[in-house]
Amino acid sequence: MSRLNLTTQRKAILDLVQSCEDHPTAAEIMERLRMNGHQFAYGTVYNSLRYLTDAGLIRELKLGETASRYDGRTEDHYHIVCKKCGRVDEVLSAPPADWIREVAAKTNYDVHHSQVVFEGVCYSCKHPNA
Repeated sequence: MSRLNLTTQRKAILDLVQSCEDHPTAAEIMERLRMNGHQFAYGTVYNSLRYLTDAGLIRELKLGETASRYDGRTEDHYHIVCKKCGRVDEVLSAPPADWIREVAAKTNYDVHHSQVVFEGVCYSCKHPNA
């Protein structure tokens, strides 16, 4: 997109997503906007999330769940999902370069980007009484 059109609603949604430590769904974003005094229609929130994603200002995460999650970090990174509680955390380590080369060699692709999602059980779920 050559020129951004950040309406008041889009700016509020962008600010919220970029300030989140977690990776909220559209419904969670809607609830947090309401808690902050905003009264946006569902359509406005969904359309704004699509616009912000298409503009490269946020990322939409499809992590095998029914609802997409949104991430304010746009640099390359990965995610780990707890299979018990659904918590999503950032993984800032890159996959080994030899693995990327092996994938490229086996598939005959030029690999430009990778999206890796790790799954496991978070500390809180492993140690509920800790």
